[in-house]
Amino acid sequence: MDASESLILNQKQILQKIRRIAFQIYENNFSEKQVVLAGIHDQGYVLAELLHEALIEIATFEVKIIGIQLDKLTPTQGAISLDCDIAELKNKAIVLIDDVSNTGRTMAYSLKPFLTIKVKKIETAVLVNRSHSQFPLAINYSGFELATTFKEHVKVALESGNMSVYLI
Repeated sequence: MDASESLILNQKQILQKIRRIAFQIYENNFSEKQVVLAGIHDQGYVLAELLHEALIEIATFEVKIIGIQLDKLTPTQGAISLDCDIAELKNKAIVLIDDVSNTGRTMAYSLKPFLTIKVKKIETAVLVNRSHSQFPLAINYSGFELATTFKEHVKVALESGNMSVYLI
């Protein structure tokens, strides 16, 4: 840890947040046959994997996990791709997942592939919501709400045995 970093969440707290989000997803989707967790690479996908583990312990529906690839710095310039056939997602409930929501830009652009087919619904989940929304995107499931300045950054580490969230 650097002197300029402040620990916000430790591993135990992160795991508690993930479990709570999993229960919320289950409660809001209990009547579904399948819920698709769509994680934005890299850390959003890792969070999706952790939510998948928590959901398969409690949910009665099938839980599928997919990855979304995009260039977060220039999302309009590159392709946005899914690691599954888009047709598999038709009429499904989808939870779009990222580690941190800053302005909502990455999540908004990540919606593009899902807009080409008819899905049942799309919800969003993040571990940390900084609430600097610049896009008309609401976060449905948030582990931690954090008021920050634009100059501050949130660093998330979700490696097994070494999970932490820092404000830098």
